[in-house]
Amino acid sequence: VHSMKDMPTVQPDGLVLDCYLPREDVRDGFVSPGVASLAELPQGAVVGSSSLRRRAQLALRRPDLRLVEFRGNVQTRMKKLGDGVADATFLAMAGVTRLGMAEVARPIEVSEMLPAVAQGAIGIERRLDDLRAKAMLDAIHHTATGQQLAAERAFLARLDGSCETPIAGLALLNGSDLWLRGEILRPDGSEALSGDIRGPVADGAAMGRELARRLTARAPEGF
Repeated sequence: VHSMKDMPTVQPDGLVLDCYLPREDVRDGFVSPGVASLAELPQGAVVGSSSLRRRAQLALRRPDLRLVEFRGNVQTRMKKLGDGVADATFLAMAGVTRLGMAEVARPIEVSEMLPAVAQGAIGIERRLDDLRAKAMLDAIHHTATGQQLAAERAFLARLDGSCETPIAGLALLNGSDLWLRGEILRPDGSEALSGDIRGPVADGAAMGRELARRLTARAPEGF
């Protein structure tokens, strides 16, 4: 059972990911003991994060901030904030919600900070030839989440990205239509390219690859 934002886009031979649980809140959460929002952080404030995507997005939007490495589980990070290691950090709303700690974070709208591909989604991996497991997992598979992730993970795969790459993406469903947004950034936040694509849900994976192709075509060499 996996947090899908951390999963490679290519599975080892003999394993498959084809069951997803209903997706939790996809947004990032802002966490600070003394400041209400990212916009209210003072010039030169210290922000802790181990996410290359978040660090790049922050450097792009607030180049005045000082970014430091910030690892550990939620409780460890909260202790570091309390000890003054940083003025603020970011956590996935899905994680703090599942821990019953949603009140510690203030959600950041996706229009302000596009989340990691597959953020908030849980996937269940199985052996390809285990049909008994397949039958049981088919019964709990959440179709809409699977449709979103088909587009988002195809976008990531076409970019040869991973959870260690500054890439963001989110697919939203509206009936039989899908809207996919994507963003790629330089690791230092000095430049970002974004775009979106709309089409039938059934074409989600192809749309993900096409959006990746468009952004790649716009990116200067070495981006």
